[in-house]
Amino acid sequence: MSEDVRHLQLPLSEAEARDLRLGEMVTVSGLVFTGRSRLHIRALEDDIVPPLDFAAINCCFHVGPVMRATDAGWEVVSIEPTSSIRFERYGGALVRKLGLRALIGKTTMGPATAAALREVGGVHLTKLGVCGNLLRRQVRRVVEVHFLEELGRTEATWVFEVERFGPFFVDMDAAGGNYFADLDARGRERLAAVYAELGIPADFECTEVNP
Repeated sequence: MSEDVRHLQLPLSEAEARDLRLGEMVTVSGLVFTGRSRLHIRALEDDIVPPLDFAAINCCFHVGPVMRATDAGWEVVSIEPTSSIRFERYGGALVRKLGLRALIGKTTMGPATAAALREVGGVHLTKLGVCGNLLRRQVRRVVEVHFLEELGRTEATWVFEVERFGPFFVDMDAAGGNYFADLDARGRERLAAVYAELGIPADFECTEVNP
């Protein structure tokens, strides 16, 4: 692994989170918990949260893991991160409620989550070029699972002990920055010049496709 990758120990402190910068590559070691739609909805609409010490486990992994029960306990088959932007409706409130310092997922999140991460001192980490089957090898232990019977294996809250998990890309920092939002803004600034170079009318608009 490249020497440019920064290795972080969980739980992440506020000072460590605020020291991270957009574009840094990192791995994390320690305890993470999983969260998908039901975690967010139950935590914020029903005030039901997993019985975890969120000061000690302050990294939420956006994933619905593929798990297998064996004679020796639970085994991780694959942990491909899911798109974090789908949780933007609840993201900021969950960060504040649980005091989260790190979110790990795919893609990025929006302004509400960015504001919460700036407020509490946290970051969002996104996957780049690493698949779920590779990530599973970095899970050292399945520590526990909550709400399994109620929600099933995909939506249950799993706690994993991971070692040099990643690498991931810091796409949202504790200063409220968003790497991909900045990239999109720079692209839009260049759009007029690109249109002119390609002979596309300045008033050209893409077709809107309704879902």
